[in-house]
Amino acid sequence: MGLWRFLFVVVFFLLPDAVPLKIKAYFNETADLPCPFTNSQNLSMSELVVFWQNQEMSVLYELYLGKEKPDNVNRKYMGRTSFDWENWTLRLHNIQIKDQGSYQCFIHHKKPKGMILIYQMNSDLSVLANFSQPEIIEISNVTENLYRNLTCSSIQGYPEPKKMSFWLKTENSTTLYDGVMQKSQDNVTELYNVSISLSVSLPDVTSNMTIICVLQTEPMKTELFSSPFYIDPKDPQLEPPDYTVGIAIAITLTLAIGILPILGYIRWRKKKKKQPGISNERGESVFVLPADCHFAAISQSAAF
Repeated sequence: MGLWRFLFVVVFFLLPDAVPLKIKAYFNETADLPCPFTNSQNLSMSELVVFWQNQEMSVLYELYLGKEKPDNVNRKYMGRTSFDWENWTLRLHNIQIKDQGSYQCFIHHKKPKGMILIYQMNSDLSVLANFSQPEIIEISNVTENLYRNLTCSSIQGYPEPKKMSFWLKTENSTTLYDGVMQKSQDNVTELYNVSISLSVSLPDVTSNMTIICVLQTEPMKTELFSSPFYIDPKDPQLEPPDYTVGIAIAITLTLAIGILPILGYIRWRKKKKKQPGISNERGESVFVLPADCHFAAISQSAAF
């Protein structure tokens, strides 16, 4: 940056009546940085030097005597700007959170003896990102302690929201629950993700309950509402579990396990009694002795 440009910047910041123009732009969209110069002298572009710079004096765009001069443009703005000649407006595309801050435009008339500042303007750019609609999710089923655990989350917003809460509505009342808002910020985009948790005691639910999550954003101070989450006290899952069926099944299985061995033994005994032998002429059963008992059997017969 030349010395003349630095001097102009210093003088500009020292002016007491230099009220900045407030500008808002949305993340990943386009910001218009105006420099509404009234060309009352009908000067040609070939006589003017026009440029924009940020608060760190990095050049966004320069038009030198009617020709664009990219050599002086900071690399983080390369390919991100376009100049509207008719409206004297610089458009900054693909807006990021880090782009918010102060910007200045300068217009100089180049004469043979030097350049004269004929117009200047300061703008303050704020960047916004819309949070997603809050969403309520049940993070677990009914617990042994008869609680329903809910979480509400909203993502990808900027700036940091002011407040997040639950509204618990019944037939007779509305209760506001302000829990601790958990937040995280992306290291690259700088956008925020936020969430809040709630545990509902089911024994305390005596009538239909509607739960809504509300996110209050800044600086627009708008409220984003989730879809309603309903709890019905007549829902079977809200009642204590019925163990009758389980107990009956357990008793049946126990009896079955105990009776089966007894039935098996009785069956084995019956089968053993029906085992056939060898009959003699009088119909008496004769059992076959082992081979080593043969002679003993003959001797016993002779004795008779």
